Amino acid sequence: MHTLRNIFNRQKKALFFLLALFVIGWAFTEYRPFFGGLILGSLFGLYNFWILVRRMERFDQSISGGKETKSIGGTALRFGSGVAAAAIALSMPEEFNLISTVIGLMIPYILLLVDRIVVHVKHF
Repeated sequence: MHTLRNIFNRQKKALFFLLALFVIGWAFTEYRPFFGGLILGSLFGLYNFWILVRRMERFDQSISGGKETKSIGGTALRFGSGVAAAAIALSMPEEFNLISTVIGLMIPYILLLVDRIVVHVKHF
């Protein structure tokens, strides 16, 4: 069984690889706003995923300790960071494409789905 921290570390490595590809695309193509949006969205998506992992670990510790938990804070932070990424993309449309920013926000979750499928196929 993989721990949530191991899954997050594996996702972080894959996302940093994608970010390197996005930076290369940003630097060497004329699609700078598109790749800029992917970079912006991916960074905020990684932040959202990190918040999710941190909240899940706190939730697990609270349940193990028999304490009561609160869960609305992580959702509000993730929603707020998504709004912040969209606001940055909207305020600087010459630097960031809004659609690619939204796609970038979802990349960590797409990577998580692909990772789970690969692990499932390997082990079953």
